[in-house]
Amino acid sequence: MSSISAYCKVAIAPVREDAKDSSEMVTQLLFGEMVDVMEEQEKWWKIRTYQDNYIGWVDPKQLRKLSKKEAGRWLDGLSYQRNLITELITPWGKQLIVKGSFVPFHVKDSFSIGNDEYFLAGEPDEKVGGNPVAIALEYLNAPYLWGGKTPFGIDCSGLTQQVFRFLEINLPRDASQQVEYGTSIDFEERLPGDVLFFSNENGKVIHVGIIKDDNEIIHASGQVRIDRYDQKGILHYSGEYYTHSFSAIKRMI
Repeated sequence: MSSISAYCKVAIAPVREDAKDSSEMVTQLLFGEMVDVMEEQEKWWKIRTYQDNYIGWVDPKQLRKLSKKEAGRWLDGLSYQRNLITELITPWGKQLIVKGSFVPFHVKDSFSIGNDEYFLAGEPDEKVGGNPVAIALEYLNAPYLWGGKTPFGIDCSGLTQQVFRFLEINLPRDASQQVEYGTSIDFEERLPGDVLFFSNENGKVIHVGIIKDDNEIIHASGQVRIDRYDQKGILHYSGEYYTHSFSAIKRMI
């Protein structure tokens, strides 16, 4: 980490490619997520995410700075929220946070980040464990959102990243980076929970999904959906053509 750290204080903060509101959203920060502050401008901070080293620009009003000691204390024993929505009582009033937010492991009723104290307004979700398929199905029908990471909007690599985070496997943000991880698997040896990658006509990996069973994949395309696939790629629901071209299979667990 850099000498200046900060955490996301809002439920969802867009991370943009450039320092302006009209710039493309490349990813999102969720509540409690740590970043390194690389550059400070009046209305924008350039940040690097701690979990996956993604660089972009964030509105500083959505972040809170921490000292190195406070940052280290917050990072010790973090887990991920499994509830769809949780209500917090914060120093600035009630606030909702979403599935995938960063929270302390086995949080019961309150926790602190630096000098900020938070209280849970409801009961925490005790659901833990699971497998990639079961977790991915929790996002079924979430709308597609470029750069999104939540059940209210998510992209293909955001889905795989979030799913495997719940299993304590920290994948990078983009499909082209995720394909470099895990163990390569022959098509005939695939299993539910393995990760399928798809490439464009130039051979670059541009899409990713999680195998549900021998013939079905869970992926984000328009929405998080289940489609049929084979060794050539993902079949359009009409069965008349392929929407994505097969590239590789990786086993992450």
